Amino acid sequence: MAATQLEQAQPAPAIGNGSTGNGAAGKTIEQCSNAGSKRPRHKRPNYNEIHARPLPLEVFPLPAFIPHNPLSIVRIAIALVSQSIWPPNHRPAVYTAYFSSETQSIHVTDPKAIRALWEQGFWGSGSLSRSEPQWSAQEKRKRGLDAITTSEEVTRKRREERRQFKLERAKAQREAIERQLREEGKLDADTNLEELVENGSVSESPLGTLYPPDAGEPLGVSAAASGASTIEAVKQTLAEEEPSFDTGLPDQEHLQLTFEEAFFLSYVLGVLDIYHRETILSSPDFLRLICAHSDFMSSGEPVSTAALLNNPASYPIEPDNSFMLKYVVFHHFRSLGWVVRPGIKFACDYLLYLRGPAFTHAEFAIMIIPAYSDPYWSATSERVVACKKKAQRDWWWLHRLNRVQTQVHKTLLLVYVEVPPPWDVSNTKSGDVNVGGALNKYRVREFIWRRWSANRNRD
Repeated sequence: MAATQLEQAQPAPAIGNGSTGNGAAGKTIEQCSNAGSKRPRHKRPNYNEIHARPLPLEVFPLPAFIPHNPLSIVRIAIALVSQSIWPPNHRPAVYTAYFSSETQSIHVTDPKAIRALWEQGFWGSGSLSRSEPQWSAQEKRKRGLDAITTSEEVTRKRREERRQFKLERAKAQREAIERQLREEGKLDADTNLEELVENGSVSESPLGTLYPPDAGEPLGVSAAASGASTIEAVKQTLAEEEPSFDTGLPDQEHLQLTFEEAFFLSYVLGVLDIYHRETILSSPDFLRLICAHSDFMSSGEPVSTAALLNNPASYPIEPDNSFMLKYVVFHHFRSLGWVVRPGIKFACDYLLYLRGPAFTHAEFAIMIIPAYSDPYWSATSERVVACKKKAQRDWWWLHRLNRVQTQVHKTLLLVYVEVPPPWDVSNTKSGDVNVGGALNKYRVREFIWRRWSANRNRD
């Protein structure tokens, strides 16, 4: 993944009056930082072109309105008239997916559909890959069928180069500091920095920066030069080419969609048909089916898919069903333009990306908490006790969660979902579900939680 918004930091002059020592130190670090820049850079894929569409739909937007340009109003009027008289004749591509009751997931097996769903909105994850379905490309490279480089291989090599670069930089920095201190007369010929650190004359930070006893400016090359060197190391990445499917190696990977992603693609966008065996599932049947399968781990009793489809009235949907709570939040942020990805890697429910994992890291980590503010849930003492048990979170849980998100530089976003009274009671006999009416009963409240630090949050 390419690093974004990197700024070149200018090296600050080192402490001391010896200009010769400073020049030697700066030259040594400069040579170390420029060592990797001489390697040939491979052409990287154009992610802006690959992921040009944020959704698997083709839209026909109106021209932009420019307040200081009156002609923009004329362009908008012409576009409205032309699209009214000659509406665009376009049908969205409908992809096929299969519901698996064994794995409790949705599978997409067509290679073209896999690439289209991933490139147009980052939907799903490869069943044999970390995120982007690239198993076929990796196998081709391992067997010598195709000289391509996958994103996972780029990440591994970049991390190894970064680790090796930091070791070389630290070694060169120590040598430059020792040379500078000796020329300034602050270090004997028989003494090294390790001895000064051990006897307390020089303190060392966890990052390897050396400080004098008075905790002033760091010795030798400043942090700015180190930061610039690190930025140069991060920029040294290898190329990643789009995998092809035209060789003799069969592709054994499929795209695995979460329940929330599949329902959004099927119900909201209408670009996905969900099959169970040979039958296409309607939105009400699919909603009841995934709600029945969302809590099977906690109940310990797997739901029979055939029995549910034959008699949907026997499986009413609870208003605080885990799928309903998660989908309401997923629908909310997807509708606002965010790319929503599973957050199990960082111990949260969802991760929010501004454009997608190919462009930037996730900015927010979402944790969903049910809220029972409706008077229905406080009508009896039994309901109050049950709701309190479901919604209660202690301080240690919040502290651990926020600590994890702080370490990975993400903002914790607590999302409270207002749970309505039971709404599937009147439709239990027929089994029909008004999906739109059910979703309108839920409300979402966002609450950003940041860790307060005395050193950073002073007036």
